[in-house]
Amino acid sequence: IMTLTSRFILAGLGFAATAILPIAQAKTVQAELAADQSCAGLPSHAEFKKALQAAQAEKNAAFGLHMWGAMVNRAGVVCAVAYTGKNWGDQWPGSRVIAAQKASTSNSFSLPKLAMATANLYSITQPGAFAFGIQESNPIVPERAYAGPTARWGQANDPMVGQRIGGVNVFGGGVPMYNAKGALIGAMGTSGDSSCADHFIIWRTRHTLKLD
Repeated sequence: IMTLTSRFILAGLGFAATAILPIAQAKTVQAELAADQSCAGLPSHAEFKKALQAAQAEKNAAFGLHMWGAMVNRAGVVCAVAYTGKNWGDQWPGSRVIAAQKASTSNSFSLPKLAMATANLYSITQPGAFAFGIQESNPIVPERAYAGPTARWGQANDPMVGQRIGGVNVFGGGVPMYNAKGALIGAMGTSGDSSCADHFIIWRTRHTLKLD
């Protein structure tokens, strides 16, 4: 016959087991979130900025304006934001979010064996085309995209870094990234000039970083 003391002991063990389970689950979730935010295998902020500046310095069939660039990992988390001018106001401030939006778009609609640049989306998203309206899907998260201070915009600690901002953009300037083994590892985007110039500049940036 189970004594009253034994019942209390078993009840306590059962409570402890149910308390431990959520802790283990929380650790698993934390590990999964850390994996999503990892930028391992991607260019550093300095490498990305240098390649972006070199690409912008070439003739790009447009206005020769300074550019914003952004890079996301395969989970769509921003890993780098940079600009080509001397400070964040030397290029259109609105293009900062557009660059990240283009990177997010190209990553979202590319596959291991199907590279989708944002320029590829333009014609199929026009009225009457089969992807019309896709621009309204996956909206950006404003509180992440527009967070300050502006002094950090384009720096290694840009407020967007480590955040998944979302967004869909359907004109030139976003391209997927593939490593030397052919694995899809994310995407990069740029904005600040005509859409054609944006596409040329980000294509050259990616080529310099050997992520075609």
